Order: sequence, then C-alpha cells, then structure tokens
Amino acid sequence: MSAGSGAQAARRVAALRTQIDRANHAYYIEDAPEISDAEYDRLFRELKQLEDEYPDLKTPDSPTQRVGAPPASAFTKHPHLRPMFSLANAFDTDELGEWEARNARLAPAVRNAGYVTEIKIDGAAVSLTYAKGRLVTGATRGNGVVGEDITANLKTIADVPLVLKGGPHPTVMEVRGEVYFPLTSFARLNRQREADGEPLYANPRNTAAGSLRQLDPAITRKRRLRLFAFHVEVITGSLGFASQWEVLDALEAWGFPVEAHRARSEDLAGVIEKISEYEALLATLPFEADGVVVKVDRLALHEELGIIGGREPRWAIARKFAPEVAVTRLRDIKINVGRTGALNPYAVLEPVEVGGVTVTNATLHNDQLIAQKDIRIGDWVEVVRAGEVIPQILGPIPERRDGSEQPFQMPTACPACGTPTERPPDEVMRYCPNVSCPGRILEGIVHFASGGAMDIRGLGYERVRQLLDAGLIENVGDLYQLSVDRLVSLERFADQSATQLVEAIAASKRQPLSALLFALGIRHVGKQSAQLLAERFQTMDRLRHASREESSDVPGIGPTIADAVAGFFRDPKNLRLLDSLERAGLSMEEPGAAGKAGPLSGKSYVLTGTLPTLSRSEATKLIEAAGGKVIGSVGKKTHCVVAGESAGSKLDKARALGIEVIDEAMLLRRVNQRS
Repeated sequence: MSAGSGAQAARRVAALRTQIDRANHAYYIEDAPEISDAEYDRLFRELKQLEDEYPDLKTPDSPTQRVGAPPASAFTKHPHLRPMFSLANAFDTDELGEWEARNARLAPAVRNAGYVTEIKIDGAAVSLTYAKGRLVTGATRGNGVVGEDITANLKTIADVPLVLKGGPHPTVMEVRGEVYFPLTSFARLNRQREADGEPLYANPRNTAAGSLRQLDPAITRKRRLRLFAFHVEVITGSLGFASQWEVLDALEAWGFPVEAHRARSEDLAGVIEKISEYEALLATLPFEADGVVVKVDRLALHEELGIIGGREPRWAIARKFAPEVAVTRLRDIKINVGRTGALNPYAVLEPVEVGGVTVTNATLHNDQLIAQKDIRIGDWVEVVRAGEVIPQILGPIPERRDGSEQPFQMPTACPACGTPTERPPDEVMRYCPNVSCPGRILEGIVHFASGGAMDIRGLGYERVRQLLDAGLIENVGDLYQLSVDRLVSLERFADQSATQLVEAIAASKRQPLSALLFALGIRHVGKQSAQLLAERFQTMDRLRHASREESSDVPGIGPTIADAVAGFFRDPKNLRLLDSLERAGLSMEEPGAAGKAGPLSGKSYVLTGTLPTLSRSEATKLIEAAGGKVIGSVGKKTHCVVAGESAGSKLDKARALGIEVIDEAMLLRRVNQRS
C-alpha cells in the first residue's frame, strides 16, 4: 500500500492482524491450517511493510513481533527474579499421605484448605517476565536461579502473550509455565526427518527443550510448540487472590492457556480419586504427561509452609504416574565400552512402544544382574522406561520360552579393541584396560561434551565419530584446535553448522572447574564429587598437587575417589592433556570458590532415622542451603549427626566416636542462625 491516509493504513493493519492471528491459531493451536503458506507470507509481508511505513502503528502484540530476530551466536545468562521451584515426588498414595501429615504438623489448617490438581506436563519449564502487562524476557529454568535468555524463541510460540489481556495484574511478575511438544506435531516432525534421511528425535520432552535452545528463532517457530502456564511470582504489585484456583483463572483471563483438566478437591481423598481419573485419561491426552501436581489451594498457607532450601515448596508435590510396561522379544545382548573401559551390556529389542516412545534398546547394567534375573537371548521380556526416560528390562517371562533361548556369556576380550578384559576385586563390572581403545576414546569425548560436563551443543556420537574417522581429533584437547575451515571439508558440515560447533566449543571454555573435573571422566568422580573437590581446592593446580590424604579429607570424598583422583594426576598423559586444555584457554577455577556462606559452612552432617516434620531430602536441602554438606556415613570427618526416630547403627557409631548428635529442632535453630 502506498503512502495514504493514516486512518486507512490503521484499518488495514487491524484487518491484517486479525487475519494473521486467526491463521496462526488454526496452524499452531488447532493444527488445521486455513490458508496456504504462500497466502500467509503475503499477508505477513504486507503487514510488516505497513508497520515500517507507519511506525506509530507497530505495537508489542503485533504478529510481526513474534518473528524476525536474527540467529544468536550464544544465549546470555538470565538471573530469575525469584528462584524457580523443583517439586518433591510422591510415587504412591502412602507418600501423598505422609506429605500431608508433615504439612499438617507445621500448619494444621492444611487438612481443611482444599487442594488443586493439574496434570503434570512432560516438557521444558520456562519463566516469562512481564512489566506493566508486556513481555520483557523469557528464560529457561537453568539451575533454578540462573537460566538462559530465550526471549526471541519464546515469542515465536503462539501461546505466549506478548501483551496481557484484561486486568488487573501485578506491575512486574514472572509467569512460570511448561513448554511442550504436542504428540501430533512431534510425530509430524519425525516423519519429515525420516523422509529427509535424518535421525529421529527420541521423545517430545527433550525435543521441546532442544527446540527452545535453537540459535535461530525461525527453527523454533516451525516446531509448533505449545505452553501451559501454572504459577505467578509477584515482583512488584500484588495478586489480590486467596487461592491457587484464582491464580489459574487469572492466568487464563490474561491470555495464557492453562491445563484443561485442573480440578479442586476438598481433601486428600478427593485428590486420590482425581488422580485415578487422570491415569485413565493418559492414553487420550494430546501431550506427554508424567504425573499430577497437587497444590494446597489456600495461598496464605503457602507462606506459612514455606520453601525447603529456597527451591522446593512444601505446599506442592508431584504424584508420579506408574511407568508403562510393555512386552517384547530380546533379540540380542551387545556390549558398549564406556569411557572408563567398563563393559556395559545392553539389550537389542524388537521395537516396542513404551509411553509414546519406540524402544529398541534397554540397559542391562552388568552380567551378574543378567544372571540373577535369568535373562536369556530370545526371551520375551517386560520393558519399562525408568523415570520415564531410560528403558530397562524388569525381567523375562519364563512361561513363554520355547527352548531356543540362549544364556548370555560376557566376553573376556574387549569387543572394541580385542584387549583381554579385567574384573577388579569386589567389583561387578569388567573393564578394558587399554586407554587407547577406540570405544573408550569415543565415549570419553562424547561424555566430555555432554550436558553437565562441558555442554558442547551439537557434539554427539555421530559428530564425534565423524571427527575421529577423519583424523581431526584424537582426544578432547584436539577439539579446541578445530576451525570452521577444517570442518566444512567434511560431509554434512556447512558453513553455519561448522560455525555453530566452533562457537559452542569456544563457549565451553567458560565452564567452571567442577564441570571440567566431571568432563575428564576420572573414574568414580561423578557430578557431586567433582563439585566437592572443586569447592575444596578452588583451582586445578591446587587439586593437581594435593595429596591423596588431602583429597580423602574432603567430606563426601572417600578413599576410593581419592585414590582415583591421585592416580589420574600421576599419569603423564593426563598431565599433558591438562596443560593443553589450559593453553587453549579453559577455565581452571571454580567461581565463588570460597563456598556457600552460611551458619553450617564447612561442616558435614549425617542424617539417620525418621525426623518429625522433615523428609530426608528436605533436611538435606536445608543443610546445603546453609552451607553444610550431607554425607552418607559416619566417620572421623563427620561434624554432627541429626537423629530421628528409629535411628540405627549410624547413631551408635557417632556416640562411640564422640561425634555431636542433635535432633531436628536443634538443626532448624542452627540453620536459621545468621552468620
């Protein structure tokens, strides 16, 4: 439209927005497109042209504001104004009852306050910050305190209001929600990937999370993600509501989708009845769900019950659904060589759908477990997705055997390199001792790049195998010598994908010492022990020169881990690798290395028995939030034992060693002290 009257342009802009909003709703929400892509593009271009010509007509809620952001080179960190919660889990009715009983001891009115139940969507948690009704930022959950700014990607999701409807609403607030992949959209995406010869995505939850972290918002937009909102954190202003139910009503009035099956119950018996109804609905839901969130309805009790360790609300719990079990045939048992050389048997299954995901492999842990369960090649077996993620075999179905089944024999030579394997004393695993084993090298580099370690996006098995086969890398240090020019010479590497990988590798240099220690794959050193070592020694150099005894003295680090760490630093090959990583610019320090300040800083606690009001996980989080550490066994390094009812041998050992023993009340007093 040429420059004409402003009034005429305003009318046309309004009409175009109505058409485009309706088309977006039909395409993304109803999954029933009303107009062709070409017609949509024509309308969109016309609207953008008019808004460029008449800048006063451009508003924050215009469809043009959902798209158009350039691809990012990396995501910036986003501190949440309020921490994002993580919920405790209940796996049966008894645990729900225990949760209510603990709450009732703190606030007796809980039993008469009513509950709200919502189906727990299996997606990716996000936080949306609104100021005066307008979307300001959107972020991933991250560690609950700091996430990543993915505002441009979240704006592409039609369910996310750019400007809130109605009112009133708090001046500044964070709206918490779950972004998910509808099952129909996920199936469509995988069909397209199959047609294009690309590997299929494993499940909707992980794919939703990955879609939110695309550097190009246009890719996120194509994924047709959805959102449910479920919680509001008021920063300035007030809600003016008395119940969680009113909060959900308000979210809906402001333009957010909320879970349609939400319900109110007068008491826990009503909640349990409602959960049974939800379980019956599972197969018909258009999204993946893994449980029911139960919340105390009365908001005043939320304040009274409080938060455990700043992260886990006492007033809410997730009642997890029982995992789905499927039956299929075990075709074979194969061996994967892990990064430490461990030989890990896994089952090759006839494809079977479990919880909406096609399963072809399942973990078998070790040969002793296979023998204990009497699992044989050719058996019909029961398969479950443990925690709704990792497929496992519950056991065989002996009555379906026909005599053709074969017992499994663990190989005595490494299937990856042929080296004779070893089984250390008192261990169930067999190991390949060859540090140059190609299987170990592959797994080690993949582990190094994984989330929780160096978090190098886009560097999975296929990419690592390709780089190894091409001779571009031999160890993790070589990753930091890769360049775009070297990568684009490889098949399936274009300029953009090569640039993204090089940038992701460069970004990993900022990972803290704890992540690097975990990434190095030191035997017995997991995430928690890596964190403990990093907090104690603060720098790689100090840890490198620490004695075995100094490492062993760290609460939570026993002699086994200390021996493994000392052995790692004795190996000249490992020292050369560390030197090359330091020269490449990797961080060798732990941020905030002085540790958490608090009344329990530097002290180690052991929990034993049943505490009056706190669960084991609640007490652990309280101690850690106050700067202390919770360890599993009583020893000379233990500062204090917290004992409840039916305390056992740990209490006896503490008394024998002269270690201080306190009860829950004393623990709460100490935690609440101000240093």
